[in-house]
Amino acid sequence: MIINCMRDTMRVSMDIELKDVPGQMLLALQPLSEFKANLITVLHHHQKRTPRKTVPVQLVLEVKPETIGAIKAKLEESGIRVVRVGEQRFRESINVVLIGHVVHTGIQDTIDEIDKTGFAEVVDLSLSMPGINLLSSALIRIDAVGKEDLQKALDILKTVSAKKDLLMVLPIDIQA
Repeated sequence: MIINCMRDTMRVSMDIELKDVPGQMLLALQPLSEFKANLITVLHHHQKRTPRKTVPVQLVLEVKPETIGAIKAKLEESGIRVVRVGEQRFRESINVVLIGHVVHTGIQDTIDEIDKTGFAEVVDLSLSMPGINLLSSALIRIDAVGKEDLQKALDILKTVSAKKDLLMVLPIDIQA
């Protein structure tokens, strides 16, 4: 369990299933708002279907521990199936900027190199492409199980960046 003593919150992952009808996502988000949960990530797998013909959705939230049960109950009252609730597996994260022909050299391949490790994954990406033949930049957030795994992920990213002639910019206090 990750508890932030400053705010007494913890990061929790939650897998839910939505009916494939308009308004279901909004219905799922209402209890989160009601209990003041901070929504970190939403992965809406609309193209996938469960055996029950529902749409799987993965949420990552920051919540007060005592509100998790109430959020789950509200979701279930609304007809939303809560498949799993658990603490966030990743405990370390870093933001890295890549500069160069990020898209043209295959951003998906770059992400896959981190994601396939099993101990780290790219959880956020912000991309800037000022023009077709101009350099682009990407802000990538990588989450990892621990500090050593985060360093391994940075080493992988450093190798991939070198092969693709991308400049990798790290926070000042981090060395790759």
